[in-house]
Amino acid sequence: MRYEPLSTRVKERLSSAAQSLRTANPTSFMQRMLDETFALPDNHPAYARNHLQPGAAPLEPTFAGARPGTLAFSLEPLGPEAGGSDRRDAATHEMRRLVRGAFGGEALGWFDRSSEAYRGFAGGGALNYGAFFGSSFDRDGLQSANVVYEAGENRMGDLPSQLSALVGPVMAALPGLRPVFTTLIANRSHGQQKMTFLLTSMLRVSDLQPILTELGLGRQLSGILQLLGVTLGGRFDLPAGSTLIALSQSPEGPEFELQVMLDAIPDVPANFLQLLTLGLTERPRELTALERFMGAFTPADGVWPGRFSILGIKVTRVGRPKVSLFLRPVEFEVDAQALASQLAPNPAFA
Repeated sequence: MRYEPLSTRVKERLSSAAQSLRTANPTSFMQRMLDETFALPDNHPAYARNHLQPGAAPLEPTFAGARPGTLAFSLEPLGPEAGGSDRRDAATHEMRRLVRGAFGGEALGWFDRSSEAYRGFAGGGALNYGAFFGSSFDRDGLQSANVVYEAGENRMGDLPSQLSALVGPVMAALPGLRPVFTTLIANRSHGQQKMTFLLTSMLRVSDLQPILTELGLGRQLSGILQLLGVTLGGRFDLPAGSTLIALSQSPEGPEFELQVMLDAIPDVPANFLQLLTLGLTERPRELTALERFMGAFTPADGVWPGRFSILGIKVTRVGRPKVSLFLRPVEFEVDAQALASQLAPNPAFA
């Protein structure tokens, strides 16, 4: 019996979103990876068993206030039965192909040098999800590509010196930090590595002041508190296991990102999104971009694109804190009847 693979609907959604956001169409860049990742039929129960979007197909569109108007998304490469090393290799291969074609040999050389320690450090038995792959598109084509490599305590020695210098003081100040993955990002102008940690202890957000000051970002705490206070209904204490902290070194200096896993917050306001838009009223460009993003991923027969799983707030030495939102699209949820037997825990944050 012939069936329609989920890749057909995924590509239709991405093509439609690209048209709505007026960006290049990702399917013309990534057709093979999309076909391989979503080869099973629509709503196949095995899709629930992934580590990016457990319970739904592994596709995660992202709104980034720092890049309004772009089309960005991540996926877990290959099908549900693939091993961690296969996903790592597939993400690496796709990254090399896109970077070479879009950004040239110098960018590819940077990626090859930076990824060497992660490309061959373990066999499939030592990896859970292996890697995720992400990309961002604007009207001129591929804006950036990234690989998220699974990387725990044993990979800390592989960080570049500049990033390691940022990470050390932060880990000393927050002993509950546990490294979970590293991200290699290539765009048109430079390459960048980011290290992401899970905070296993409770965080009082005001306690970030000494850390941000050490990074030269101290004045940004008030903006973080304002956004969190508005969107989380005045909550400034984040429960253990609810927070990711990402650190990177860009050409402009250190970058610090606080990511709140909303499912781990017991009292997220029901009108979370309304509160967030209230917090963005003084940023009309970002607010308009968020409205367009939501419209781009809302099914034609629906009124809502899905639910947001992570709220990110990124700060640099220039400008105001920037919001990012990670979407779990409603149209790619797996039927609830299949979840009991197929849903796996997420070892990325366990």
